[in-house]
Amino acid sequence: MASFFSDVGLMWYLEELNRKEFIKFKEFLKQEILQLGLKQISWTEVKKASRKDLDNLQLKHYGEKQTWDMTFNIFQKLNKKELIEGAEREIAGHPKLYRAHLKTKVTHYGFRAFNISIQDFFRKEFTKDDFDYFEDLFLSKRTEMKPHVREVFLYGVAGIGKTLLLKKFMFAWLEGLVIQDKFSYIFYFCCQDLKQLKTASLADLISSECPNPSAPIEEILSQPEKLLFIIDSLEWIECDLSEQESELCDNCMEKKPVNIQISSLLRGKILPQSSLLISATPRFEKMQDMIECTDVKIIKGFKESNINMYFHIMIRDNNKVHEAFLVRENEQLFTICQAPVLCWMVITCLKNEIEKGRDPVSICQSTTSLYTTHIFNLFIPQSAQYPSKESQAQLQSLCSLATEGMWTGTFMFSEEALRRNGTMDSDIPTLLDIGMLHDGHPSQHVKCIETLMFMFLKKVKVQWVFWGFIFGLLHRALEEKLEIFFGYSLSKKIKDKLCQCLKTISRNKSLQEEIDGMKFFCLFELDDEAFLVQAMNCMEQIRFVTKDYSDIIIAAYCLKHCSKLKKLSFSTENVLIEELDQSYMEKVLDCWNHMCSGFTRSKDIKVLQIKDTHFKEQVFQVLFESLRYPSFTLKELMVNNVTFYDGEHMFFELIQNCSLECLNLLSSLLSPSDVELLCKILIQSECKMEKVAHCKLSPDDCKSFAFVLMRSKSLKDLNLACNNLGQGISSLCKALCHQDCILKYLVLNNCSLSEQCWDYLSDVLSQNKTLRHLEISVNDLKDEGLKILCKALTVLESLSMVHCFITSSGCQDLAEVLRKKQKLKCLDVSNNKLEDSGVKLLCEAMEHPNCHLEDLGLDDCDITGASSENLSSAFIQCKALKNINLNGNVFEVSEMVFSDMLKQQKHSRLIFGLRITDFDNESPAFLVFEEKKN
Repeated sequence: MASFFSDVGLMWYLEELNRKEFIKFKEFLKQEILQLGLKQISWTEVKKASRKDLDNLQLKHYGEKQTWDMTFNIFQKLNKKELIEGAEREIAGHPKLYRAHLKTKVTHYGFRAFNISIQDFFRKEFTKDDFDYFEDLFLSKRTEMKPHVREVFLYGVAGIGKTLLLKKFMFAWLEGLVIQDKFSYIFYFCCQDLKQLKTASLADLISSECPNPSAPIEEILSQPEKLLFIIDSLEWIECDLSEQESELCDNCMEKKPVNIQISSLLRGKILPQSSLLISATPRFEKMQDMIECTDVKIIKGFKESNINMYFHIMIRDNNKVHEAFLVRENEQLFTICQAPVLCWMVITCLKNEIEKGRDPVSICQSTTSLYTTHIFNLFIPQSAQYPSKESQAQLQSLCSLATEGMWTGTFMFSEEALRRNGTMDSDIPTLLDIGMLHDGHPSQHVKCIETLMFMFLKKVKVQWVFWGFIFGLLHRALEEKLEIFFGYSLSKKIKDKLCQCLKTISRNKSLQEEIDGMKFFCLFELDDEAFLVQAMNCMEQIRFVTKDYSDIIIAAYCLKHCSKLKKLSFSTENVLIEELDQSYMEKVLDCWNHMCSGFTRSKDIKVLQIKDTHFKEQVFQVLFESLRYPSFTLKELMVNNVTFYDGEHMFFELIQNCSLECLNLLSSLLSPSDVELLCKILIQSECKMEKVAHCKLSPDDCKSFAFVLMRSKSLKDLNLACNNLGQGISSLCKALCHQDCILKYLVLNNCSLSEQCWDYLSDVLSQNKTLRHLEISVNDLKDEGLKILCKALTVLESLSMVHCFITSSGCQDLAEVLRKKQKLKCLDVSNNKLEDSGVKLLCEAMEHPNCHLEDLGLDDCDITGASSENLSSAFIQCKALKNINLNGNVFEVSEMVFSDMLKQQKHSRLIFGLRITDFDNESPAFLVFEEKKN
């Protein structure tokens, strides 16, 4: 009886009493207390108590069992038979009955492919860390900054162990290990199953999870705060939380599409007091921003202890476990064992090889080798050496099906698709039996492939993982296996065709990082050193990111064979600073050494970018030694968002390399001492640095840099964008006025320049004889500041003032500048409210014979079609003008105006910067005609 109150509570039963019955209940309660000789509660308190207060008073003074005994007796005196029957049914144990049912479901279903006892797995591995983790999911302390968490999202790539973690949590709750008083019921909804339903009410979904159809739904729903809904694999249903409020459901009995029911739960429209635990792949990460009171946990997979234990559970024989666990020596394969589904694949394959008396190490050379061996084992009986004709045909049909799935991104196929690709109806039972097909859900093998996609390609093009497998199949040992299985040789031209495909997709510069990572994976799986050397010698530019140790292994394998590289960009994130055991770090450093050895082989590297990377001194030492070779003539170094944990002195020693001409420090923080050291390097007579970009400077640092501007014999380009220079601008401007300053390009975008700064810059423009390009965008210039600058615009060739709060009034001063015989060739005043009146002033000035403007930027300047004739006339009359950019303005440009402009088009191409929607109805057709004519 005691567990009854923790599961259901007295509150619900008291709510079923009307006012008179509730008053009578209190009187009978007073009698019960006297008759039992219990310590009395103040009658005044009892008389005033609400149903909730009375519930709390009884539990506080008499405990759960005594409270129920008294309540049961009072219900009999009140002749409330329906409440007595309901209570008896609950005491008989519906929550307990449900728990028993859920335990059976958790331990005997849903994890069959792993072929292990899930109770063994959970019991052996439930640690204090697990206890703390599960307790913290919903019992985090409530603060003003962090309200009570209603929903917890578990994010992780496919196959990384989200479902396993959810089942482990349910098992712990069922065993009474965690949050016992928090929930009376936990309902597990698998979205792969829910997707099969068209419509259902929430009550229907709950009933389907109960052991019998007569579940007390109303009683279950009466305490929503005691309910936890686990929603597994949210990505399987179309639930993006974009539905209108009116589409959602607030009635547990109302039937709606399943995705609407789930959205209603997530958005708190239905049972807002309940709790939710949701698992999803990373593409649903943005959903957390759309829901209040959520917490997010990232699932990273098995630790080494989990993997070790898993080997013992699946293989059991200690000698065979030791033999199979030699996979630990292959770090790349061991890394994929972090994903439970891949760990299962690895162990299953190794176990089969050992049972057949084969050497398991030989199949651990690559992921492709391991997976191919496993597939072949499924189709070749244990007692046979070769497949039957039937097995060959079955696998060929699945290969055809996989090809269709690869190009369409499909993993769920109809029987029609199976037949279309050659699978006979009679084959389906066999394929289901060996696990190559799975009725209703993707097979375990499909989950393996999907997980590999995410692990190796990090949310890039999912089809690209197949490139790695295809290249892996070209390895000589695997070619022989394929020939034996299918009975014929592969075409020798396949490798050449694949290389040509790689060259073709490499032309997509916007995907360079992902493409190069994919190429590395392909070459690693192929494992052909001669071909690797040939391929790497064709690469002059490489960009890649390493997110884990597996990536480091693959990159090291490829980069140590570079010799023709000219441009390299890489990121290692936190991989090189993880606090792991000594043996692990030794292996990481060994791979890092191989990576860096590519620099000494590639003596022609001119551009190097290191970004999003954290260095310890020991790690940076390796890179430093590789880059300081006398034959290494680096010209441009970009160090972006890089953190040094000691070792900064080596970085500054590195940039003293006399060949270096450009240094970019975007998002890399410099201390005052770092800035001082950099400045000392820049003024050395042997320094050839011509460009320094994105230094993080404080106002005090400007004094050091001012000295550089006066002393450096090489610095011509300085980009100080996104610094709050404050009073430091005064020091810089004084240095820029110095007769020995040779700076040509100065960028001061978004530097919080104040009104006084424009006088300083005006002096610079008047006195500096070398400055040709100035950018002061995203500063509070306004028309007043522009007037000051315009008086001194004599030597500038290029001026950018984007988003500087200039209006049409300021255009009068700009127009005066354009009319004078000036050197100004490029002017960008985009994102300023110039309007048609301001543009008219500029256009009239551009028609003056003294105007030499070639490029004009007028993006988002509130210009309308009323300016089209002025722009057309300026373009025709201005002899130098080549490009006008008008993006983001509202136009209806007539055909006649464009006709005049196109007829007068110069030798250089006009970049007009208009969207097709900016034209009137006739203009698009006219432009097509002109394009064909030209």
